[in-house]
This record gives sequence, C-alpha cells and structure tokens, in this order.
Amino acid sequence: MSTQYKIAIGSDHRGNSAANQILETIKNLGHDAWIVGDCDEQPCDYPEKAWQVGHEVTSGKANRGVLICGTGIGMSIAANKIDGLRAALCHDELTAQLSRSHNDANILCLSADLLGARLMDKIIEVWIKTPFDGGRHERRVNKIGMIEQGANPSEAPV
Repeated sequence: MSTQYKIAIGSDHRGNSAANQILETIKNLGHDAWIVGDCDEQPCDYPEKAWQVGHEVTSGKANRGVLICGTGIGMSIAANKIDGLRAALCHDELTAQLSRSHNDANILCLSADLLGARLMDKIIEVWIKTPFDGGRHERRVNKIGMIEQGANPSEAPV
C-alpha cells in the first residue's frame, strides 16, 4: 500500500487553471489535495501563495505542496525562504524524480506557461511516487537545514 499524502496547492493568476487541473490529478492518484487562496481569476502575487502553501506544510496540515506561477521561478525563490521547505522547480519527469530521491523536496514548483497539461500530470505522478533515497543524500539535506539556521554546513559532524 502506498502512502497517502495531504498536498496543498497554490498559484498566482497565471497558474490558476493549471492548479485546478493538478488538483484533479492529485485526487485521481488517491491523495487529499486542496487549493489554498484561490485567485478567483484576479491578479495575485506569487509570494503570498508561496507563504500560504508553505505555512500549510510547516504547520503539518499538509505533507507536501505544489506551487504554480508563470515560470515557476518566483514561487521557487519565495518558498525556499521558508525554514523547513525544500522547493524544487521541475520541468520534466527526471527533475521531478531527482528532486524527491536526492533532495527530499517537499514543495514542487511548476511553470504554467512552459509546461503542457500532460507533462504536468506526469511530473506530479513521478514526484508523488518517488521516495527519498536517504543515505548520502540525507547528509546533504541536513546541511541545507544548517544553512537555514545560519550555520556553516562545512562544520557538520561527519
């Protein structure tokens, strides 16, 4: 039996329709998902959505999050400012798989303008199904946590 995730989704106005499509994809894969702070087809700013979804993840209400804006870049930058988030901008199935297996990404950032619906669905499926490999990658993820705390990662215990 596979793990069921609780996934918060957020988007700015450019990612609104993609967010609705992704919501259905995630639910069809058997996970609980919801959209946080729908833009209602009005202009809205990606940092606010990144913070809202980030709060859902860091508070434990969600296990993971998906953020969508025009390029995915702004969402990635904003989400990575939040302690405990590891946001990865993915453009294909390989980057989605590696973001999970090597980096234990808990936030997936997507481009609404550069990716088609089919590719987004495949990225979502791979990202959700891929486990974290741990091992040497866990050491590196722990060093990311040190950076969040203002510590020099080269001083991590061996």
